[in-house]
Amino acid sequence: MRRILESFAIALILVLSACGGGEPPPQVVAPAPEVGARGNPAQDIDNLRRNVPITTEITPLPMATAENFDRRRGRAYPMQPPTIPHSIDGYQVDLNSNRCMLCHARSNAAQFQAPEISVTHYMDRDDQFLAEVSPRRYFCVQCHVVQTDAQPLVANGFRDIDEVLRSERAQ
Repeated sequence: MRRILESFAIALILVLSACGGGEPPPQVVAPAPEVGARGNPAQDIDNLRRNVPITTEITPLPMATAENFDRRRGRAYPMQPPTIPHSIDGYQVDLNSNRCMLCHARSNAAQFQAPEISVTHYMDRDDQFLAEVSPRRYFCVQCHVVQTDAQPLVANGFRDIDEVLRSERAQ
């Protein structure tokens, strides 16, 4: 047993001495910030600021108004949650009540001529179907947003797979 301990101690000393000593790691120096088009790197950080210097408080854009056309929009990318085609001002969605379910629950959708919520909203995390909406899907506005007249701040360059395939066939 003593020989094993001595061998282990010698091996440990050799390993530690091989790891220590040597040269210190090289110091990494951050490159100087590039000067942008306006000559000031602080101003080139974010174009979403609408060319207002970062040191100045920006005036917020006016609140977008909800479109109330009751028309469904196409989706901008796969698996995008549908947008809400009507105003939800005054809708109560909290622990005790979900106003959305008045029209969109399975039991009421036909009566109100509203789209029924997806069957996935009735599944728990183990993919078991529940009689009521799953607690993790209960708060609709976690994923779904109201359609508004707001202009996009950033262009959407998404191309659906069908569009990609069509353009390849055309070539």
